[in-house]
Amino acid sequence: MADLFQTTVIVSLLAATVRIATPLLLAAIGELVAERSGVYNMGLEGTMLMGALTAYLAADASGSLWVGVFAALTTGALMSLLFAFLVITLQVEQIVTGLAMNLLGSGLSVYWLRAAFKGQSQIPATPIFDNVPIPFLSELPVIGPVLFDQKALTYLALLSVPAVWWFLYRTRPGLDLRCAGENPRALDIKGLSIAARQYGAVVFGGAMAALGGAFLTVASASRFAPEMTNGRGWLAIVIVIAGMWRPVPILVATLVFSFLDALQLQIQGIGIAIPYQLMLALPYVVAILALAVRRRHAGAPAMLGVSYRRE
Repeated sequence: MADLFQTTVIVSLLAATVRIATPLLLAAIGELVAERSGVYNMGLEGTMLMGALTAYLAADASGSLWVGVFAALTTGALMSLLFAFLVITLQVEQIVTGLAMNLLGSGLSVYWLRAAFKGQSQIPATPIFDNVPIPFLSELPVIGPVLFDQKALTYLALLSVPAVWWFLYRTRPGLDLRCAGENPRALDIKGLSIAARQYGAVVFGGAMAALGGAFLTVASASRFAPEMTNGRGWLAIVIVIAGMWRPVPILVATLVFSFLDALQLQIQGIGIAIPYQLMLALPYVVAILALAVRRRHAGAPAMLGVSYRRE
């Protein structure tokens, strides 16, 4: 256990926590915006999978990682646009539609992967984004390598927290968006379009989830593997609930879950005699406990998951 408390190990553990948090934070912040508008998008897992696949395929075909990122954003936007059409325009039940989108993403990603590399024994690896150390700040002891020597997408994920907070609580469009999730009739009376705001929120949320999926292939693994998101989409939904539908608590919840994941990896690497299966399950056990504690959904938008019907 003494090895676990060495300074180099602690710095490595904290840096890994921030890195592991990146796809979760991107998906959770996007889902926050969607749910604040009153739409419950449970299709994050499938959207993240499709984002990971299209980012990998586009990066492999073009040789550009940023082309892969753009492809993932486009894929997430299109998938969430389909979801929005079903649940907002056609008013199909939101949870069922989200589950269907997960099945679509899971099956379609495997099919496209096999079709793209048919006849090949092994899919090729692509380069991944390098770390982008921030001058001077990355040289600070402890905090430098943890926060200021990360990948560009990690900085984007961290910056999305204050950006979304400012949008939701300091702008008129953000107020209208929150009103769509709390009291859509008030917007309707004023002649403002509820559907337009919900469409925008859901498409943004889907793009962010796909960007989180893209991080797994173009900034972490260099290859796509079936079901490689490994439940991160579901965990992002739990994080939104644990974070009480607010950006800063969502960041805290994300870091807690990511720390537990990084800790189990570090413990396995050091060789501490703890069953690795127990450590692998720990983040999800904590997620279940978080759901139990937040069983009353304190802070949830009043009309979350309820389609607005004009009387």
